[in-house]
Amino acid sequence: MQTLRELLIEKARLNIREDDPAHDIDHALRVLSNAEYLVRFEGGDLEVIIPAALFHDVVTYSKDDPRSKSAAEESAVVVRKIMQGISCYPQEKVRRVETAIREHAYSAGIRPESLDSKIVQDADRLEATGAIAIMRTFCSTGQMKRKFYNPEDPFCEKRMPDNYALDLFYKRLLKVTDVMNTKTAKKLAEKRTRFLYTFLEQVREEIVV
Repeated sequence: MQTLRELLIEKARLNIREDDPAHDIDHALRVLSNAEYLVRFEGGDLEVIIPAALFHDVVTYSKDDPRSKSAAEESAVVVRKIMQGISCYPQEKVRRVETAIREHAYSAGIRPESLDSKIVQDADRLEATGAIAIMRTFCSTGQMKRKFYNPEDPFCEKRMPDNYALDLFYKRLLKVTDVMNTKTAKKLAEKRTRFLYTFLEQVREEIVV
C-alpha cells in the first residue's frame, strides 16, 4: 500500500515545474530531506511538514519577476487544492500546511511561531548556504542574464551588494546562519557557511592577479 509520503512525492513530481533547476523537484526533495532530519532532533508534525516542504515552491517565478513576491501565497493556494483532493489526508491540517508555505520565503522576512513552520523555513534556508546554494545562485544568475561579479569590486568591499552573482553571497548566503530558527539547522548552516568562505577565497585567488 502506498504511504502518504510516497503519494505526496508523486503529486509533487506531477505539479512542480522542471524548467528551473534551482526550484525543481530535486530542490523540493532536498528540502524534504532537510526537514525530516531536523524533525529527528527538534520534533514537529510530519503530516504538516512533509507536504509543506514538498510544495513550498510549487509556484515560482524568476527572481527579477515582480510576481516572485506573491509566489509563496500562490503556492499555498495550489497546495490547498492538492491536499483537499487526497482523501486519506487529515483535512484539519491543510491550513497549517498553507501557513508553513506562506511563511517560508526568505525575502518575506517572517519569523514563524509554530514549530512546523520553523522546520520548513529552516529546511528551505539550508538550501541558501553551502555548495548547493552556490549552484542555485549561478543557475538563477544565468536565467536572469546577469554577470558573475563586479570586476571593479567583486567582493563588495567598497560598495553595497547589487545584482551580481557574488553579491548574493553578501546579501543572503553568508547571513543564513543568523536567521535560523532551530539549533540543529543553525549548526548545519554554520558548517555550510564555512564552505562559502572557502569558495570565495578561491575565487579571489583566481580573479585577482
